[in-house]
Amino acid sequence: MRRFYDCSMSEKLLYTAFLFIMGVGYLMAMVFLYTTHQGHDGKPGLSIEDIVDNYYGNRSGTRLEAAIRGPMAGYIELGDRHEIVAWLKSGAPEKEYTSLIRPILKKTCLACHSPASGLKIPDLSTYEGLRTVTAVDTGESVHTLMKLSHIHLFGIGLVLLGVGLIFRFSVMRPWLKYTLIVLPFAAMFADILAWFLTKWDPIYAYTVVTSGALLGLALGIQILTSLYQIWFLKPPVEVGS
Repeated sequence: MRRFYDCSMSEKLLYTAFLFIMGVGYLMAMVFLYTTHQGHDGKPGLSIEDIVDNYYGNRSGTRLEAAIRGPMAGYIELGDRHEIVAWLKSGAPEKEYTSLIRPILKKTCLACHSPASGLKIPDLSTYEGLRTVTAVDTGESVHTLMKLSHIHLFGIGLVLLGVGLIFRFSVMRPWLKYTLIVLPFAAMFADILAWFLTKWDPIYAYTVVTSGALLGLALGIQILTSLYQIWFLKPPVEVGS
C-alpha cells in the first residue's frame, strides 16, 4: 500500500491544492448555512428552533413572516418588518395592503418578487400573489427537499470520494481509518433523511444537527490528517540486520 511519502512532488502539490480548496469550500458552505438558517426564531444566532422552522415550519405563523424574520431579514428594515408582521397577525386584510403593505414591499421586495423580474419566486406585487405566502408556514416543501437532496447527495458524495481517495494513503490504525472513511457518507445520508423526518416531527431536528456535525468532524479530520502527512510523514527507518 502506497503512503504519502511514496508520492511524487506533483502528486503532493495536487493533493494539497485539492484538499485546501475542498476545506475552504466546506467552510464557505457552513457560513452560508448559518446566514440562511439563523434568525428564523426572531433571535440572533443559529439555534435548534431555527432548524425546526426551516423544515417543520413555524405553524403558528406564515411563510412571509418566516422569510422576513429569517433569510430575507437583511433586505427589510426592522420597523417595516414589524408593520408587516402586525398586518399578518391581524389576518392580512386586503384594505390595508394597498395603503400600508404594498409601499413597503415596493421599496424592499418587488425588484425580485414581481413578474417583471422573470424569477420563479412568489409574486408579491398583487394582493392575490401575496396571499400565497400568508398561509401557515409548514417549512420547506417536499419538492424543494427532493431537489436539495439529490444536489447534496451527488455533490457532497463526490467531494467525500475525492478526499477519501487521498486520505487512504494516511498512516493510522486500520479500524480508525475505515471509520473515518465511512462515517461522513453515513452522516450525510442520516442528515438528508432527517430533513424529511423533521418535516414530519420537529424532534428530528436534533438528528440534523448531530449528523451534520459528524460529517464536518470526519471530513475535517481527513483533510487535516492528509495535509499533515503529505508534507511531514517520513518513511520508516529500516534497521539493518
